[in-house]
Amino acid sequence: MSIGMLIDHQPETGLSSESARYSEENLQQLASEKKSRKKWLLIQPVSNTSMMVDSGSVSMPLNLIMVATLASELFDVSFIDERIGDKVPQNLSEYDVVAITSRTLNASKAYAFGDTALAQGKTVILGGVHPTMMHDEAREHCTSIVYGEIESVWTELATDILLGKMKPVYRAQTLKPMTSMTHPNFGLALKSKKAKKYSSRIPILATKGCPVGCNFCTTPTIYGKNYRYREIDLVLDEMRYHQERLGKEKVFLSFMDDNISFRPKYFMELLEEMAKLGIRWNANISMNFLHKPEVAELAGKSGCDLMSIGFESLNPEILKTVHKGSNKLGNYEKVVSNLHENGVAVQGYFMFGFDDESEESFQMTYDFIMKNKIEFPVFSLVTPFPGTPYFDEMKPRLRHFDWNKYDTYHYMFEPTKMPGEKLLENFVKLQKEVYKGRSITQRMKGKPFNWVWLANYMMHRFTKKLTPEIYL
Repeated sequence: MSIGMLIDHQPETGLSSESARYSEENLQQLASEKKSRKKWLLIQPVSNTSMMVDSGSVSMPLNLIMVATLASELFDVSFIDERIGDKVPQNLSEYDVVAITSRTLNASKAYAFGDTALAQGKTVILGGVHPTMMHDEAREHCTSIVYGEIESVWTELATDILLGKMKPVYRAQTLKPMTSMTHPNFGLALKSKKAKKYSSRIPILATKGCPVGCNFCTTPTIYGKNYRYREIDLVLDEMRYHQERLGKEKVFLSFMDDNISFRPKYFMELLEEMAKLGIRWNANISMNFLHKPEVAELAGKSGCDLMSIGFESLNPEILKTVHKGSNKLGNYEKVVSNLHENGVAVQGYFMFGFDDESEESFQMTYDFIMKNKIEFPVFSLVTPFPGTPYFDEMKPRLRHFDWNKYDTYHYMFEPTKMPGEKLLENFVKLQKEVYKGRSITQRMKGKPFNWVWLANYMMHRFTKKLTPEIYL
């Protein structure tokens, strides 16, 4: 549905053209004419899975904080994060708008909240990955869907809320440049009495979008295939804001970017400036140029303590299947050694369950992890997420559509070259072997005693209890 749908009510300003109706100036005037501010309730649902998702300390929800920051300029905003123990009230009478973010894993929770709010006559907005990818399904549980990022439709959405004339879907025809990204107000989330459950690592964003186009990824749909980035000064200003807010130089930041290194020149310039601040940071990163020693060297100097890398597989046929062109097996060991030589730990992601999977894949992965002393290996089962090309391709073979199990830890389909029971048997065995005490000591020998050691200890306790049946 076009975001240019006309509404059958003219604003009090008398502006008749659509561009004027949805201008920032008109929005501000509409808001000033209202005698009282509408009240919003923002909800971050917890996930229903038992597989160590949303457990322990959790990251502050940057995307929802951005929504809260935008909305608080015009509306009164309350912020609830179920993951830290906040409770969603059954009686929503004090709110006008209930906005809920959702990914596939907590979609059923989000839908239940939406249904409750609709039954009480509230304007209900659903946004996030799952409502974007499955907007026809999600529309059954809300007044309106925000398709993709809210910043690019905010003026239109806020105007319609003030006018009381909502559209079913808000979808931007063009995405805003990140230079207009509002400075997020973390105080809105930190008001909770349970805010201490948030991780000490502060989420930050420098870039959006990814042109790579892996067929299992939702990023191009949510943030576009064009690669957008904030001006370096704006990113640095946000870092200094957190240093001032916390009263110390050494703050721990976590980049939420899907591919922060896609433009090497921008990335290197950012690191050079970050090196002057005294911060510590980690990020998800593509390995497309991490084999160059100077990149890892600058990352270490700028305060990087961990890089999260999607190795995905040691099987070249599988890498072709997922269109992961940036992953060159010949560079894997060089990438790891470059980071280790500069004091940067590696969180390595490995996926299993593709059609070309074999028992040899598990052994190759174990050997690679142990030989290269990967500090924090993360294992997952292939999960075709709704709305992706891979989901459409695999839909006839999927075992179920229970969104609560779309956590990358449940068995979704049987590979053509490996029986399902063998897949799960090897998947459990690999995790137990990698996280048994002797293996942890071997991988972590000589490494600084920090949170990565603690994460390994927690995984040791977790993997000891694993059985193939858990993944069904």
